[in-house]
Amino acid sequence: MTSMLAAEADFMIRGLLKFHLFGQELWITTTHVALLIVMIGLIIFGVFANRSMKRAKQVPGTFQNIVEMLVEMLDKMVNSSMGKNAKRFRNYIGTIFGFIFISNISGLIGLRSPTADYGVTLLLGLVTFVLIHYNGIKKNKVGHFTALFQPFALLFPINAIGEVATPLSLSLRLFGNVMSGTVMLGLWYGMMPLLFRLGVPAALHAYFDLFSGAIQTYVFCMLTMVYINDKIE
Repeated sequence: MTSMLAAEADFMIRGLLKFHLFGQELWITTTHVALLIVMIGLIIFGVFANRSMKRAKQVPGTFQNIVEMLVEMLDKMVNSSMGKNAKRFRNYIGTIFGFIFISNISGLIGLRSPTADYGVTLLLGLVTFVLIHYNGIKKNKVGHFTALFQPFALLFPINAIGEVATPLSLSLRLFGNVMSGTVMLGLWYGMMPLLFRLGVPAALHAYFDLFSGAIQTYVFCMLTMVYINDKIE
């Protein structure tokens, strides 16, 4: 009975199209489709937001108000964390904030959240890792590397492990929280009687997709800003 119920649980992990490249078997999955939809949505929003700001009116309409509110919110968040360095990084932080948040809540429209795939969150962590050390080297030159031996040389292994762990901690935290919500909702839809699939999942989606998704987006962006600022201060 347990195995039958487990078989009915749907975590929305499906291969949609198989192809071969350089002798390797590759798949287009539900994650790739969701990523494409999220990116197209963000690009369309960005194009319309840009046009709206170029034609901004003294008495703004609804869409202009929404865009201005989002920009002010992101500017305030970046300024409070990065101070004088905020101007250089607000575009990057705004981009990953929008991407991660929309990815996290995409389950509300029936997509598999791209951030429930570790390949996506690991890449986000690695991009942030490169950005952290690029700016550290640009600012401190050789001092960026000698800092690994501070306050004394014996701490080099611990400091080095701490640096390598940065993308892993960022990616695993985001992945674990989003994936747990995907698993919980998949189990609920797959194992509960039809009566309990009506109404109750709305509260679960509100928590796992919307609330937890917003929190994890904020945490990822906040840690990114803290790590970057720490290297260039």
